[in-house]
Formats: sequence, C-alpha cells, structure tokens
Amino acid sequence: MSNLATVLNVQRFTLHDGPGIRTEFFLKGCPLRCDWCGNPESFNRRTEVGVFHNKCITSQHCGSCLDVCPSPNALIFSDASVQKVARDQCSSCLACADECPSEAIKQWGQSMSIDECMRLIRKDKGFYQRSGGGVTVSGGEPLLQSNFVLELFKLCKQEGIHTCVESSFFANWNRIEKLLPFTDLFISDIKLMDSQRHKQHTGVDNRKILNNLKALSQFDKEVILRIPVIPSINDDDDNMEATADFIVNELNGKVKTLQLLSFMRLGEEKYHSLGLTYPMKDLKFERQTFQTRVNQIAEYFIQRGVHCTVGTKEKGD
Repeated sequence: MSNLATVLNVQRFTLHDGPGIRTEFFLKGCPLRCDWCGNPESFNRRTEVGVFHNKCITSQHCGSCLDVCPSPNALIFSDASVQKVARDQCSSCLACADECPSEAIKQWGQSMSIDECMRLIRKDKGFYQRSGGGVTVSGGEPLLQSNFVLELFKLCKQEGIHTCVESSFFANWNRIEKLLPFTDLFISDIKLMDSQRHKQHTGVDNRKILNNLKALSQFDKEVILRIPVIPSINDDDDNMEATADFIVNELNGKVKTLQLLSFMRLGEEKYHSLGLTYPMKDLKFERQTFQTRVNQIAEYFIQRGVHCTVGTKEKGD
C-alpha cells in the first residue's frame, strides 16, 4: 500500500477529463518527453522549484529567498532579479519558494496522503451526484504511482464515486490490470502509430502503449482515446489512416469517443522556469489552415465509423 503521492496540482469542479463535475489530481512524474508537452513541471517525480524572473521584486530590496537559502550559490541573479536555479547546487529544501512573496520562485509538486485527497473529494460529493461526475487521476503519468491510485480508487468506489484514469499507457500491464476493478473510465492518447517516429518525438517507442490498449479492449471498460494533433509531426494522412485501422480493427469497438486535441503553443514560460529549452519554439504554422486540417481529420475518422470530436490541447500530453 502507498499512502503518499507527489501531486502536481488539484483541480476541483473541472469538466474536461471524464463525465460531469470532477475533482482531478495531477500526479508528478512522466517517462515520456513529448515535444509538444505544455507541462514540463510534470516530468520529474520529485518536488522542485521553478523561477519566473519577471515576477521578482528583489529590485525593491526584497531578498527573502537569499535570506533563507542554505546554498549561497543555488540562486543566480542578473539585473537585480533572480534568473534561475543552479540545480546542481540546490538542495530542494523549498525554503525559497515558501518565502518568496511574489511567486517568482514557485514550488512544483507537494506530497499528499490518501486521507488528504479523500477530504477534498468528500467536499464535492454533492456535485458528483448531481452531475454524474467523480474523480480523475492524471499526470504526468499516474501509473508511475499506481499503488497510490489503487488505494484512492478503492475508497472512492466504497463511497460510490465514479473513477477515471488519464494515462499515456506507457507502463507494465500489471499496473493497469490491478486498477481494472476500481476504474470506470480510461483515457489515453494515441500520439503516433509508427514506433520510430513515436520515439523520435516522445522519447519512447509505442509498442507497450499499443499492446496495453489491445489488452484493455478485452475487458468491459469504457475507453476514450485522444490524439494530440501536432502540425508537421503527426497530422499526415498515413498516420491517421494507421490510427483508424488500429482503432477499428484492434480495439474491439471499445472506444467510446476519439477526441482530436488541436495543438496550442503552451508552457513555454514553464520550460524557462525549469531551465529547459522549449522544444516547439521553431514550429511555425497558420492557425486557421491547421484547424481546417484537424476538422478534415475528424471527418475521416467519422467516415471510418469512429465517433470523433475536436477540441484544443490545453493540458500536458
């Protein structure tokens, strides 16, 4: 049993990942590095700090972070404001984030217990009951902390609460299998069908993901699939045809809905806050032309007999 998880964020009253009004827990840590990910703060499982130098008020004689930092070389300043963290010098004590009055230094992630999560969930049970909602666990990659998800969902089901996992499905099957009795809805991406292209743009090949989806299709579970449609990366005819073939021929009609999520340039400031380069900085595309293409892709899937909707990619991957 795992009683603690590293939680990146909790969103209450969300409507995006599962039916009805939901409480959604975003767990920290992800084995993928998708080029288009808008949430780089979810990559590492450990709690860490991000720096937003434009919020710094050191020029107004603040200096709170310097007063509490135990590593004098960890915080790097320029033009009278904090610019970044020397992560090889940082002890991750988070004292600077706790002390910063302007949130120029932000804590990414916190440790939460099952009891803490359930206290939040129980506050919203009336909304679940009236709207057909429930609890969603997302990421990052929630299956990295699958024992915590299991224990949380066991308690949810004891109280009659609908449960949903949103996952990349890049995990050993046993991590998914143990959740089956306690999970009402699974949401997963299909990013690219070609394994080499998938590895090029996400850091991993897709064989484990596709095998897990095929294994899940043998069970009576509701499944929603998503394609994050990225211009010049996976919006070509060959990839969409291969994806349709896989859904129609391999997944036993178990996909309730395919959602196309149109790429939006998000998260660039968060990459900078972590000292990372934004992978999509050189991507250029015309928004209206791209959206027309996404709508054409949706029509293709509908013609193939797949219920398909179009949205925007406002979350991670």
